[in-house]
Parts: sequence; structure tokens; C-alpha cells
Amino acid sequence: MSNVHPEKIGKYEIQGVLGRGGMGVVYRAFDPAIHRLVAIKTITKSAMDPSELQYAIARFRHEAQAVGRLTHPRIAAIYDYGENENLAYIVMELVNGKSLYDHLQNKANFELQEIGEIIRQLLDGLGYAHAQGVVHRDIKPSNLLVNDDGRIKISDFGIAHIDTSSLTQVGEIMGSPGYMSPEQFTGDDPDSRTDLYAVGVIAFELLAGRKPFIGSNVEIMRQVISERPQNPSEFNPVISAQLDWAVHKALAKKREDRFQTAREFALAFVQGIAASLRSSKPAGAPKSEDDVTTQRLDQELVSSARVIAGLNVPTLNPAAAAPMAAATAVEQAFDTAGKKARLLFVDDEERILTALRSVFRSQYTVFTASSGPEAMEFMKRFKPHVVVSDQRMPQMTGVEFLREVKNVAPNTVRMLLTGYSDLASIVGSINDGEVFRFISKPWDNTEIQKTVGEAAAIALELADMAASPVILPEKLDRGILVIEAAQSVYRAATELVGDVCPVIHAPDIDRALEVLAGQEIAVIVADIGRGDQKALAAFKLLKQDHPEILAIVITDASDSELVIDLINQAQVFRFLTKPLNLKLLQQHVHAALARYQSFRKSPKLLKQHRVAAAREEDGSLIASLRERILSVKSWFGRG
Repeated sequence: MSNVHPEKIGKYEIQGVLGRGGMGVVYRAFDPAIHRLVAIKTITKSAMDPSELQYAIARFRHEAQAVGRLTHPRIAAIYDYGENENLAYIVMELVNGKSLYDHLQNKANFELQEIGEIIRQLLDGLGYAHAQGVVHRDIKPSNLLVNDDGRIKISDFGIAHIDTSSLTQVGEIMGSPGYMSPEQFTGDDPDSRTDLYAVGVIAFELLAGRKPFIGSNVEIMRQVISERPQNPSEFNPVISAQLDWAVHKALAKKREDRFQTAREFALAFVQGIAASLRSSKPAGAPKSEDDVTTQRLDQELVSSARVIAGLNVPTLNPAAAAPMAAATAVEQAFDTAGKKARLLFVDDEERILTALRSVFRSQYTVFTASSGPEAMEFMKRFKPHVVVSDQRMPQMTGVEFLREVKNVAPNTVRMLLTGYSDLASIVGSINDGEVFRFISKPWDNTEIQKTVGEAAAIALELADMAASPVILPEKLDRGILVIEAAQSVYRAATELVGDVCPVIHAPDIDRALEVLAGQEIAVIVADIGRGDQKALAAFKLLKQDHPEILAIVITDASDSELVIDLINQAQVFRFLTKPLNLKLLQQHVHAALARYQSFRKSPKLLKQHRVAAAREEDGSLIASLRERILSVKSWFGRG
């Protein structure tokens, strides 16, 4: 390509070359009509294969249409489009600066505040574009221009999707591999959350000094689709758990698990930056957990983050946000060997947190947080023994939070506290968060103290246990007992795991008791209906006598109270709803077998499966079942 540039393109006077690419040149030019400097991006028609030229120019024109409708300070404006015999060209805003890619290539070291501002501005522009029905689909550092004064400009909407557009060739993968989302690799239609994924990649790169996934394009595609990236804090220790969470949520494999809007992402990210800045302050930082007892994250920084993200900031009661002195430990109802357990309560209502502080602060070191990301910061810094979380919270639901807690601190005893009996959330709290108990609002102070006291005693005993991987042997002698009137689940379980361990069928509870009396069982899979009180009582009795047996319940009941009862009094390991998902059944059974092996390896872990005391109305039924078990055992010669 010749280095000689034209004197004019259309009415624009060419002053120099800003950059060159495979299809054309970007010029610095002057608009004499309104005395304005502009950039002109061109396609040189002779440089293109004739078979590709028409499509390339159509895409080029499409960019002008996409951005021409957008007017926002974070988006490089397009002023004009034209064609002549030799060129197609777009006239756009001239940005005095370099691309973010150029800065990264020059090993630029951005401070946390600068990173927060870059991502905030980028999300500000994208949020506006998405509201206008425009999805960029190729967000990457080379398409982000950084003005000399630090302002971000989004450019190159060449493959952008407009609500009314269908400009994509069949089989064409749109995007740049290092910043592409799972749905782009698998060929699904991108949407606004696709752009947010790419922002997550850039955020990771700025924070960690490397992309979340590296390697060849094929290797990157495999990782993007199937692997969870490391935490940015593993590469940069000043990064808070709150910031780790925000980046990971943006990089979720499923779009429904990501932030749904750029505004949500901006709020969470800037709050994470605020938390990171606070925790990295060398002077005045808390020296011990007692210094931050019941302390909240820096409210001034968080409020600033909300303002930056364009959200309303509620008036805070300074007394509620201020640190409270640690209380003196007193004798507790459960033996904790003189140790003081750390509790973390998470709820978005300050009155709830205040009430819980008043109940527990004299006995424990108490932390409180009003959101999941804020609570994750306490998890990272102080490793609470017991976590009690509300379900309905902004940014991160209780189930999502407890799942994260289980991943980072599996020996923490987790509980869900909520007055909202949503069955899907309750089931999720077991399947994803493996909660120890479910506590309903409003609570009874005596009952909640008893439950938390039991949890604290268990957690303190497990606190020093190191997590060790469990490898299932090729063959297990302990079996799986399937309790159902029909045999459909039994046949499915036999096909799925029959090569790993014996699978036994029992049509009812009486036959199941006979099996349990005569054979070692690792996992029970039971189909339980809403009104099957005998089965419910049998499960409670089973977990009282045999906490090592893992229970998976299949039910078509929509009664959340039934599920809560099974959580608290039977420590059900997993729930499955009908119609039965066989893949989930296989996953849950394998997880249960692995947990059973972990119990055999570390019997202390059984304490996490201690059940609550039976209710008074269940007492007589459980007593009769226990007599039945004793008689069966005697018959088998095992009593």
C-alpha cells in the first residue's frame, strides 16, 4: 500500500495518517465547512477481494448507521459516510490519544482508581448504546480510545447489531477470540450481556495484568466454554473479594447468571474498587477482628460508588454504620472449648442487622453486611465460622452468596434466613449452598440462639480441618437405595451409576427399613409426596440414627414448608423436582457418593449433618418407627 495519501476525501482536507490496517487507512483530516478536525476511516476497494468487497462495504455502512444514531460522550461520534470510485469512508470524531491496547502494549500500570474509572466510563457508554438497541459485539482494548485527559471513547461498531439488523453471514463468528463470550463461540445470537462479558475480560486484564484465558484460539475457546477463570486477586493481592465477585459474575458462562445491565455491573465494580482501596490502606486499617466487630464496609466509599453508577443513595444512619466494640465472651449453650466464634449476618435491611447484633454481640464476634459482595469481603478477610444470609437482596441473592461461600470456605456452617418462602430459592439453598438450617422470619430469639449456638460449636470444631480432595474408587461396596412405588427412578439410577455401586429398590418405607437393617447404604433416593407423613418421619429418624447416609428427595410437591422441614430435621442433601432431569440425578448421586467417602475419611464432617430435634407432633410416629427398626434388626440378627 502506498504511503502517499490523497489531498482530499470528499470535502475533507487530509492532514496525515493516524493508522493503517488490512482494508484501508485512518486519516487525520480537517472539515473546512465547520472548521473541525476529524478522523476518516477508509476501505480501499482495490485492496479487497471482489468476492468480499460488497459484504465488507455493507458492514462498513452498517457501522455508520449503528453509531450515527448514538450521541453520547463515551462513544466516538460519526459525522458522515461516503463512497467514491476508490474508497468507502466514515468521518468520525477525532480522539486525541491512544487506544487502551496501545497503553497495555506499552506496559501501562493503571492504579485501582483509574481502572474503576475506565470500566465505569466504558459501561456508561455501553449502557446508553444498549438502551438504543445497539450491541457492539467486539468490545476489546483496541476499540477503546483513551483521550489525553483520560476520557474513554468506544469506537469500531463495525460488527454491531441493531435491533432491526440481520447483517451476519451464515456460520460467521463475530468478535475477537480473547474477548469473546461462550455464546459467540457456540454460534448463539449475542445480546447486551455479550458486551458485558467482554468488559469483564478487560476488567480482569487491567486488574490482574493478564487475560482470564490464554493460549491458542482453540484453547481459549475450550476454556471460555468450560472452565472457571482464577480470581484476579490471585495475581493482585490488593483486590477485594467484592471485586473478584463482580468480575466473575460478568464472566459467567450463562447469560442469565451475568449482570443483566451495564448499570448493575458499574455499581458492583465501583463498589469493589472502593472495598479494595479501603482494605489496602496501610494506616488506620483494623488490626484485628475485634476492631471491626459488626463493622460495615466504608459507607462513604460505597455511597460514592452508587453516585458514580447513577443510583440513588439512601440516607445512612451514622450510628448504624459505625464500628461497635467487641463484647466480652460469655458462657455459651454449646461447648466451644473457650473459643469465640465469628458470625456473619447478611441482610439488606438495617433493622434486621441491628436486631441480630443485639441478640448475638455479647457471645460472638459479629460481622454484618448489607449485600453479598460486601459480605464476601468479610469472608476473605476474617473467615467467619457461621454465615446467616437473607435470600432477597440486591446484586446477589442469598443462594448465589451461599454457593460462593461453600466454594471458598466449605467448612463454614451456612444458614438461610428469610421470610420469603420461594420454593426455588429454598431448593437452591440446598443444591447450591448446602445450608445447615433454614431460619424463618420473624424468628424466636431462644430458637435462633440455640440454632446458631449449635452451628458455632460445629464450625469451631471443623475450622482447622484442611479440605482434601475425595477420589471415588472404581467400585463401592456401599449401595444406593431407591424408594419409590414404581421402578422408573430405580432403572434410571441403575443405568447411571450401577457400574459404580449396588442399586437396590424398595417400594415403600417398610421394605426400605428392612434393607437398611440388613445392608450398608451410602445414599437414599426417595420419591416423597406431600402427604406422606410416614416417609417424612422415617427420613428424620434415619438422619438421627445414621447421619452418614446422604438423602436425595424427588418430589412434585410445591409446599415450601415441606422442603424447609426436610432441610432442618432430615438434612436432605439434594432435592429434585418432577419431571426428573436424569443428568441432574447423576450429578447429585455422584456428589452424594463423594460426600459419603469424605465422611468415612473425616468423621468430624458428619457434625454438619446433625439434624434439629423432632417436632412434638412427629414424636409418636418416630417412636413407632424406631420400634419397627429395632424389631427388623433383631430379625436380621443385627440388634
